[in-house]
Amino acid sequence: AGGSMQAVTRMWAARRPACRLGVRWFSAELEAIRNIGISAHIDSGKTTLTERILFYTGRIKEIHDVRGKDGVGAKMDHMELERERGITITSAATYCNWKVGDQLAHINIIDTPGHVDFTIEVERALRVLDGAVLVACGVGGVQAQTVTVDRQMKRYDVPRIIFVNKLDRYGANPFVVLSQIRQKLGLHAAALQIPIGEENKYAGVACVISRKAYLFDGEKGSSMRVDEVPAELKGQLEEVRNELIEHLADIDDEFAEAYLEGELTEQNFHDAIRRGVISLKFCPMLMGSAYKNKGVQNLLDAVVRYLPHPAEKRNIAFDLDNDEEEIEVQPADPKAPFVGLAFKIQEHPQCGQISYLRVYQGKLSKGDSIVNLGNNKRHTVRRLIRMHSNEIKDVETVGAGDIVAIGGFECESGTCFTDGKVKWAMASMYVPDPVVSLSVSCKGRDEMARFQKALKRFVKEDPTFRVHVDEETQETIVSGMGELHVEVYAERMRREYGLTITTGAPQVHFRETITERADFDYQYKRQSGGRGQYGKVIGYIEPIPEEDDKYMTNEFVNDLTGNDVPPNFHASIQKGFQEVSVNGQLSGHRLLGCRYVVTDGAAHEVDSSDIAFRLAAAGGFQQAFPKAQPIILEPIMKVEITVPSEFQAAGLQSLTHRRGSITNTMPIPGDAVTVEALVPLKDMFGYSNDLRSATQGQGEFVMSFEEYQPMTSDQQEVLVQKYKDKLAGREVEQ
Repeated sequence: AGGSMQAVTRMWAARRPACRLGVRWFSAELEAIRNIGISAHIDSGKTTLTERILFYTGRIKEIHDVRGKDGVGAKMDHMELERERGITITSAATYCNWKVGDQLAHINIIDTPGHVDFTIEVERALRVLDGAVLVACGVGGVQAQTVTVDRQMKRYDVPRIIFVNKLDRYGANPFVVLSQIRQKLGLHAAALQIPIGEENKYAGVACVISRKAYLFDGEKGSSMRVDEVPAELKGQLEEVRNELIEHLADIDDEFAEAYLEGELTEQNFHDAIRRGVISLKFCPMLMGSAYKNKGVQNLLDAVVRYLPHPAEKRNIAFDLDNDEEEIEVQPADPKAPFVGLAFKIQEHPQCGQISYLRVYQGKLSKGDSIVNLGNNKRHTVRRLIRMHSNEIKDVETVGAGDIVAIGGFECESGTCFTDGKVKWAMASMYVPDPVVSLSVSCKGRDEMARFQKALKRFVKEDPTFRVHVDEETQETIVSGMGELHVEVYAERMRREYGLTITTGAPQVHFRETITERADFDYQYKRQSGGRGQYGKVIGYIEPIPEEDDKYMTNEFVNDLTGNDVPPNFHASIQKGFQEVSVNGQLSGHRLLGCRYVVTDGAAHEVDSSDIAFRLAAAGGFQQAFPKAQPIILEPIMKVEITVPSEFQAAGLQSLTHRRGSITNTMPIPGDAVTVEALVPLKDMFGYSNDLRSATQGQGEFVMSFEEYQPMTSDQQEVLVQKYKDKLAGREVEQ
């Protein structure tokens, strides 16, 4: 749906804000702010779409290609690596204005990566955003990362608009995509538009609400012509309109009542859609081709009309002074104490470390003193910065609902800040565990200082990038979400720090668990002159039931009664179990899915201590573990390959040779086929080259973590023996 409906040619330059960006913002009303993310499966056109949004809103003067073919590259892909590879690696923020009727909206945008290896960028963006645009490819439809992004949006209750992109491509069909959205994502979605023309004849959209056609003419689609719907499309338009009415009447009583009373107005539709989007009951679907400059202006209208402003999105803080009581922040109260969350940090060549900050309540001005709730330190806000990709603009003050960056001091990603009047912490974001590790080293001692500096910086910036030193080999081990993830950081160390980096073979993060209950009765006793050490624990370990997210965590249950074990040692027992579960006994990998229950024990009035009960708890676990039928778990990846139909057999074979279990095969337009499978991660290394060889370079694949599953017995025996040999070698050395 567009702005006004006159059948006249309208130049969209008139929609651009005639005001100075960076000045107008801070007096803007809260209701005018839209904080949105643009997220999708890789190569669905997110960054291309953002480039057009910035062009049509007047933030940039020219449109550039994503891969930087013209030597410039898309505005939001500012890293050299991003332009070379043609993918987004880090999320980037910008801002713009857009006017619908009399309403001027101020939009903060975060463009996020589509590759699963950089999923933390999507995670932390959605954590602080009020709404999102979920982009789907008109040909590929709902793909692996589309499902992951939708899951992330649901985790943070983010209202969304769907934009089906690439309708100019052969085989594109927005209504096939709509069916997939309903089936695979379980979303209550309906189309607001139908396409005018197909594939290379795609010309624009017809709006089912206004019953008008929107055609895009002129250089770079900057002129939009509002016209009558072609006669051959009127039947389809009414059919889609009736379907939209049914969906809205099902979820919105006010709309249903208006429908029963008579003729529906355009405002009835807009109001009902907005209520449905904000309540997470409805997802409107729009369509277009960002690359061909069609449909983007309509999408901007929908962002303003349907996505919530900051006061319409409920955000909860926890009062640290009152037993973490839940408190709803009040962005609409101008006198409320300042509360903000630093959701992303990065090094900037002009500012040093900057922290991206969402202001949830109150206001923040340059020179203000704020408190870091992580360490209770006070900091002075020396710089407030408005980010436009990698460009910066200093500002003096920001209000509730805004997203800015602060500079002048360091903090960790996920840090909460207040003005000191309250101690309210915002809920943290979900951070997945890494699934791949490899060793990295630099050349010579003269590079070591820069090597350590680079690792420290990347760990601080990316919560899914981990670093540790192997105790036996003294190698530096980096861990991440996939091969590409760790490869990108290795390449960044080479380019940004001038290091000669060598990487070792990738390593998989296996896990251990138990399958049966086993009892323990363990006494730790040491006497070596003077005061001794004594602690006794009795209890059992058992597997956590499947329905309780078995492979996600461990549990400690304190069933102690009486004072045989004094209460001050209960925490010591729990800590002992936590310490011993870090490295399992079968393969040395972390334990998951185990419930440790302590029921009884004994203490000595002189010899008992914290360390004695920690060691007793560990000893009890080690006593019971072999009797609990332990097994090793391996990460299973959901793999989706797309190959030409003539290479379907080769694609299937490439997966089954890697112990893949085929779960779905689906033909797609363009004489191609998509194959979905579950494959152990350890068998996926080097798959990209194998797939290309088997399909003459035409095969593509993506993968995402699905779950942990028990290893086969023969594979487990190999892993256990390797661990035994490793321990034996260490003992010989000692």
